[in-house]
Amino acid sequence: MRDAFSDSIVRLAKEDPNVLLLTGDHGYALFDDFRKECPAQYINAGIAEQNMVGMAAGLARAGFRPIVYGLSAFVPVRVVEQIKLDIAHDQLPVILIGDGAGFVYSYLGTSHQSTEDIACTRAIPNLSVYSPADRFELRACMDLAYQSKVPVYLRIGKSDRGDAHVAVLQAKIGNLLKAKSGLSKQIVFVATGSLVRTAVDIATELYPDAAVWSVPFIKPINAVQVTAICTQSRVVVVLEEHSVLGGLGSVITEIASQFSPVRILRIGVQDRFTQHCGSYEYLLKEHGLDKLAIEDRIKAFITGY
Repeated sequence: MRDAFSDSIVRLAKEDPNVLLLTGDHGYALFDDFRKECPAQYINAGIAEQNMVGMAAGLARAGFRPIVYGLSAFVPVRVVEQIKLDIAHDQLPVILIGDGAGFVYSYLGTSHQSTEDIACTRAIPNLSVYSPADRFELRACMDLAYQSKVPVYLRIGKSDRGDAHVAVLQAKIGNLLKAKSGLSKQIVFVATGSLVRTAVDIATELYPDAAVWSVPFIKPINAVQVTAICTQSRVVVVLEEHSVLGGLGSVITEIASQFSPVRILRIGVQDRFTQHCGSYEYLLKEHGLDKLAIEDRIKAFITGY
């Protein structure tokens, strides 16, 4: 997925000389192609993320199209105030990239783990929130973020979980995307980011008739489509590598409670910090987001009523 991101920013910058890439002293290898192809459009703002966001706002006012890159623990979490006041308030066309969302930077500890970024950003007016699941969704999200000319936060999670789709997507902002077709009305999976691939695998193995919907657009989201999915299902299982407070599970639950009440199982990070240091796979297991733990929770939820 990171390769798709690199390809997208190079392509956009070559097509539009007003596209500028700002980084907070991160992503050197990732930006090798960009610096080679578009050296005059690359700005290293240093380890000063708050200043970098303010700089991006000024550049946007001057007619440029800034893309701001940082680790998601810093962009957006460290710069929420600057995003709110400098960018979102005046609806400036800045694309904010938060790389390493969730537990990707596992060994670096809590300071580099980002499980609250969706909650922080979706409450900011005028700010769209994207969460692609694979390289196909990433490309679609980058194109739509550029075309929309509004403030966008795009989170990138684990890059090697495998594709959720098999071909280039014709995505529309706000829509959920079908990752696996199904006819069952018993259960439907709704997932975002890194856990879409997990949802597809679990559904294929244990619930072959179940549909899996990927949600690359957390905000705006197609409430009519969500309502239809909930109306047609007995159980909705929402999966995300993010806190259960304020993330995709909250979005789906808020819509369902108003338009189509349904039993919803929200699978994500509980309201606690990581207790131990370890690998990415270890942290998924510690937080109950590994495949086996998710399967057990789904089985217990379905048979528990």
